[in-house]
Amino acid sequence: MKNILILLVCSVFVLTTACKEEKKADEGPSQMEQVLAVHDEVMPKMKTIGNLVGELKSKVDSTAMGQQYEVAMKDLQNAHKSMMDWMQNFGTRFDQDDIRMKKELTEQKQQWLDEEELKVKALKEEINGSIARAEALLNKTKEN
Repeated sequence: MKNILILLVCSVFVLTTACKEEKKADEGPSQMEQVLAVHDEVMPKMKTIGNLVGELKSKVDSTAMGQQYEVAMKDLQNAHKSMMDWMQNFGTRFDQDDIRMKKELTEQKQQWLDEEELKVKALKEEINGSIARAEALLNKTKEN
């Protein structure tokens, strides 16, 4: 009888654990994974920003059009700086165990993650917007 009771308790434990693991798999990416996915999406665009800055820099002068190039160039440079600042700040707030989700986040770190999620989404808009404006300006001058 004692063996049956132990077997029953172990079975319930295994089933409960298995159900929890299955639930986690169905939940989709964690908030940390979503934040990192946005970073991973826009990080390769740093090369595009660098290329566009180089192209715009050669066109900056004192004319009205040259001033537009300068504004677009500074916009790109600010977006690049925002990415570097975001990564540095993120790295000071979270260690590798936090990032790899090997441990549960403290209440403070969860608040930080909420903040970082908003920041990285704004960063994505800043980067994509600065690239789109610079490319539109450069394409506009190629058409003329």
